[in-house]
Amino acid sequence: MKKRRLIPVLLIKNGMVVQSRNFKEFQKIGMVKTSVKRCSEWGSDELILLDISRENKYDLNRDDLNFVNNNSFIDIVLDISKSCFMPITVGGKIYSLKDIENYLVSGADKVAINTSAVLDPKFLDLASKKFGSQCIVNSVDVKLINNKYIVCINNGSEVSSYELKEWLKISEQNGTGEIFINSIDNDGRGNGFDLELINLVESNINIPVVCCGGAGKFEHFLEVAEKTNVDGIAAANFFQHVDQSVFLTKKILYEKNFNFREPRFLKI
Repeated sequence: MKKRRLIPVLLIKNGMVVQSRNFKEFQKIGMVKTSVKRCSEWGSDELILLDISRENKYDLNRDDLNFVNNNSFIDIVLDISKSCFMPITVGGKIYSLKDIENYLVSGADKVAINTSAVLDPKFLDLASKKFGSQCIVNSVDVKLINNKYIVCINNGSEVSSYELKEWLKISEQNGTGEIFINSIDNDGRGNGFDLELINLVESNINIPVVCCGGAGKFEHFLEVAEKTNVDGIAAANFFQHVDQSVFLTKKILYEKNFNFREPRFLKI
């Protein structure tokens, strides 16, 4: 049986890892390479790296202490791929097949497509046919509006015309290999995952699902593992603020006999 995955998410804004709250409030919390190294050492199954920068500024203006000053997000991906020992999904500012190719060549195993897919669903079809559906992830940000889950784009700042159920069917029909579902309402609040949202997604598609948004304590991961069948459980802020967080979370899940890999520390 295929193992379920525990996946840290790194949100990158202007070259720094940030924590997010409702996709609106951002606080710098660390260096990308340092965060990736920790996630690797703690035995993460995968890593999701998302560029949420509004402008194309990635240089940290730090020439001291051997900091690497990157000129683009591609540079960041190239830099971390040299020392990252887990599969990487990369997303942000993907507008063309060439953008996807550049990420894959730079070390990404999968790409997460959000706004461009909603604006033109055939982009997913073209991407899956060219690169294979196994590396095409549809990153879906949703907000509860008038008791309906609505798909949002442009880093959650703009409401689309799609209700979630409709968009999931369109996404799967156009070759998406995996859904990465993120709750804008729960983002950064630490009050738990939206189980109703997760179950809705699972009941409407037949492809792998990774959920995100709301992790605040270990029990929240247990709740998802017990009450849903998602292929992956992801979190951003939680894994950045709790020491050895990935290892400890996986240890709890494994010892409760959920289908996760045995927790191990890696020496890097």
